[in-house]
Amino acid sequence: MSAPNAAPPTQPRNISQSFLAELEAELPTTRRLLERVPADLGAWKPHEKSFSLGHLAQLVARMPGWLTLTMRQSVLDLSAAPSYTLEKTETLLAEFDRNVNEAREVLAKAQDADYMVMWSLKAGERILFTLPRLAVMRQNVNHLIHHRGQLSVYLRLVNVPLPSIYGPTADERW
Repeated sequence: MSAPNAAPPTQPRNISQSFLAELEAELPTTRRLLERVPADLGAWKPHEKSFSLGHLAQLVARMPGWLTLTMRQSVLDLSAAPSYTLEKTETLLAEFDRNVNEAREVLAKAQDADYMVMWSLKAGERILFTLPRLAVMRQNVNHLIHHRGQLSVYLRLVNVPLPSIYGPTADERW
């Protein structure tokens, strides 16, 4: 039993520690989904208006890098973003791992004041929004979880067994 006034050892002491704790809970599941993306079905789409499976998987692999970009700069111009390509699953995993490691490094060094900086998303000269960096970081994590959920649906539709995410699936127990 711990001392009555002692904080639990996992209690975040600052904003970065809170983000890192959340990412450590979410990113392993995200990687497990990416591991199951069949490279030979990269062009498959559930609907003509949908992203292809390969492009969605590449987006999910890139998204942890958004955390790094958000912390390193105060403006992101979407007109300079790289286009999507169809890649092998191993390539996606390598990109995901690199982005996760870079995000961990940047977050470990960030101070609470860094999260209060105003941050803007642009498309060329048009400013889409400006928010405190903290709000943008929260959106980035939520956006990643959203697209991970989308990826799980795509995988189900092509009969790929799904890993446990927040609980057991029809394919995998905890």
